[in-house]
Amino acid sequence: MYSPKEIAQNYIATGVAKIKIPTSKMLLLGILAGIQIALAGVGAIIAPATIASASLGTLIAALVFPTGIAMVLLAGSELFTGNCLMIIPVLQKEIKLEAMLKNWLCVYAGNFIGGVFIAAITVYSGTFSLFGDAAAVYVIKTAAAKVSLSFSDALLRGVLCNFLVCAAVWMSYASKDVVGKVAAMFLPIMLFVLSGYEHSNANMFFIPAGLFASRNMAYLDAYIATAGTGYIGALTWGSLFIKNLIPVTIGNIIGGSVLIGAAYWFIYLRESPTKTPASSGGKKKKKK
Repeated sequence: MYSPKEIAQNYIATGVAKIKIPTSKMLLLGILAGIQIALAGVGAIIAPATIASASLGTLIAALVFPTGIAMVLLAGSELFTGNCLMIIPVLQKEIKLEAMLKNWLCVYAGNFIGGVFIAAITVYSGTFSLFGDAAAVYVIKTAAAKVSLSFSDALLRGVLCNFLVCAAVWMSYASKDVVGKVAAMFLPIMLFVLSGYEHSNANMFFIPAGLFASRNMAYLDAYIATAGTGYIGALTWGSLFIKNLIPVTIGNIIGGSVLIGAAYWFIYLRESPTKTPASSGGKKKKKK
């Protein structure tokens, strides 16, 4: 098992390696991560769709969703929220800020493509018609709720979410074997889903899936019969970005880059100022 200081030191090489990946490959790795997170999202929608108890349904979704992060970590794809830790090699002056931002932009775009791709496939393949359209009702309800958050609520939930996601990634790097990595990351990911925090990459699937599903009249009728028309008007492509992805992404950057990445860099990697004789608590004795 690696110590926290060793994790910080090892991540420098990880960050340097990430910026050396060609843009086309980085985009593809981002798409793959978007697909993996989205497929975990499909499971997190279907599993609790027929459960009357909302709290129990959320718990089951929280137990299913970590599958997506496990695929990202072990299959070697690139996820924007996890890459917020790249601030560590930036602060260590091993990579440039613009290189990190280029990586973020490329990976974020790939994650979005992957998420929307799976959202379209699952809706138009009839996946959400399971259990008498109950899964479709659940995904529309989930998406509508996400775009109905205030800017501050979405931002703060994004902060807490990526604090936990990056903590999960950090903890997985402590282990030297597959079982340890999965076990280490599982609980923080479960906790963020259970707490209702906002993950920008997951929302690249959840909200488009709700949008596509709401355009299907059978799904929409089932939703209205169950939940009424509340919040459905807020579900638009514009609200996907303005009401959710923008504030949540800002929050994810703060939670991952500042509260985890920069904090651990400061604790374990930042060199302490050299003490002067005066600051070390006394004057040097003169040689006789």
